[in-house]
Order: sequence, then C-alpha cells, then structure tokens
Amino acid sequence: MILIKTNAEVELIRESALLVSSTLAELATLLKPGITTAMLDKHAEEYILDNKAVPSFKNYHGYPFATCISVNDAVVHGFPNNNELKEGDLVSIDVGVYKNGYHGDSAYTFGLAPVLEMHQLLMSVTKASLYLGLEKAIAGNRVGDISFAIQDFTERKHHFGVVRELVGHGLGKQLHEDPQVPNYGKKGAGPKLRDNMVIAIEPMTNLGTRDVIYDTDGWTVRTKDGKFSAHYEHDVCVKRGRVDILSSFENIELNEKNNTLLFSNY
Repeated sequence: MILIKTNAEVELIRESALLVSSTLAELATLLKPGITTAMLDKHAEEYILDNKAVPSFKNYHGYPFATCISVNDAVVHGFPNNNELKEGDLVSIDVGVYKNGYHGDSAYTFGLAPVLEMHQLLMSVTKASLYLGLEKAIAGNRVGDISFAIQDFTERKHHFGVVRELVGHGLGKQLHEDPQVPNYGKKGAGPKLRDNMVIAIEPMTNLGTRDVIYDTDGWTVRTKDGKFSAHYEHDVCVKRGRVDILSSFENIELNEKNNTLLFSNY
C-alpha cells in the first residue's frame, strides 16, 4: 500500500533526510587514502547519535553496521572493514537515519584522486541520471517515467549496466515502503505518482555488465564482471508540477570540493 504523507510528516522526513546529508558531508571531510571504512562507519554512527537520531541500517534485518560502504566493484550493502582505502578507489556511502519517527536515506559516490577517466564518467553519468529521474517525479506521472529516464540515459546513451535486482523505494515511518522505484522501465508504466508521496530514487550503475553477485556475507552486492559501480540517492516528495528534494548534496559537494584528495565529479 502506498502511503500519502501529510505536510507535517514530509517536514519530519526532510529533517531526517537532511541529517543523512550532513552525515555524508561530514564523512567527505575524512575521506583519504589510508582511512578504513570501519573508521568511517564508527564516525558516522557517533555523528548520528550526537544529533539525537539512530542509524536506520543498524540491525535492520540483521545488518550489523550503521552505514553501507561499497568500494569499487561493490554496488551496495558493503560491510565496513579494516582495509585501507587507496588512490583511485570509488567509495559509495549509503546512510539512513531514524529521527522523530521517520527515516531519511541517501547515498553518494566519492572518488579518491586520481580517478581513471572511465570511472569519472561512470560517476558523472550516474549522478546526472538521478536528476533526470527526479525531473519525472511529479504528480500525474508514473513510476515508469522515472525508471525510463534513468535507464535511457545510463544504459541506452552511455552503455553502462543498470542493476535490476535493487531498486528505489517509498520512505516514511518504515525504511522501505511502497512503491518500488526501479532504475529501468517503460514510460507510463507502474503506479501513478500522487501529491505528497515520498520516495527514494537511487540509480545504481555499473561500468560493465548489469549482472551482480552476492558475497558470502549475504549482504554485499558486487558486479559480476568485477568492474566498478556508482550509486547516488535522493529522498523526494512528489508535488504537482515540481519535485521537492528533501535531501541535499550541497554540503557534500562543498566538502568534496574542499578535500583535494577527492575527485569532484560535478
């Protein structure tokens, strides 16, 4: 069942979404070769707790960490670990928070400079596809309009692999609500978008094949061919004639730009 939010609920979700955004921006100041994803996860959890919220992901269906940090060929749901990051890595960080009864959920992919040109393109195209999908998240359209816009740009125009097994989703009191929001599909297909629906749109794009495999940890999803992947996610509220983006990349991008060890892909 698709739940339509009240204006008051939308503002509570916005508060959670913006806390996710500030958490990602905080982590952008720490990213550098030599740091471990376990260190990043620890810092993120402390930051979330200090802001009177709790990590949405920790203990969600048994997931043991506060964040999902997926490096290089890991698409999503990567386990933070003690391996040191190195130059050229792509680091996708997905964060969720639960505050005042509502979840926020956003993701961003960072590159540790120097980043190969083909990986720069992968990041830029994936991020651009997110905003093309956002443009379609208006009342009266259908989920398939979002899906088609993302797939058409990433897969048909740039020939990257669009992951099928993992999708965007509704968001609110539950971390994952209806509707599912695939990153591939047909115009005019799927559930109709209605005013004050809140959804998370999150393209996951692979440099090579769209096919994925699962690690033995049961969570980490990797590209089947071992090529790199990128992932970006915004929370949005559907409106008539426009989309209201509840999360923000502004401070993430600012901290990314100020950190000379990161590749700024915007």
